Amino acid sequence: MPVPKRRTGKTRRNTRRSHHALVKPNLSECPSCGERIQPHRVCPKCGHYKERLSVKIGTE
Repeated sequence: MPVPKRRTGKTRRNTRRSHHALVKPNLSECPSCGERIQPHRVCPKCGHYKERLSVKIGTE
């Protein structure tokens, strides 16, 4: 069974992990209610998408 000949250095390990960082999602403002939402998604607060009502949000 193969075993590594030398220990992996810190620089090589960190270079490999350079793409593993988490990023914040881009947020835009809903044109109808002003809620911060991800782009190209239906607003969970008012149900609008591209300034049209697409989903009815039930009020309790």
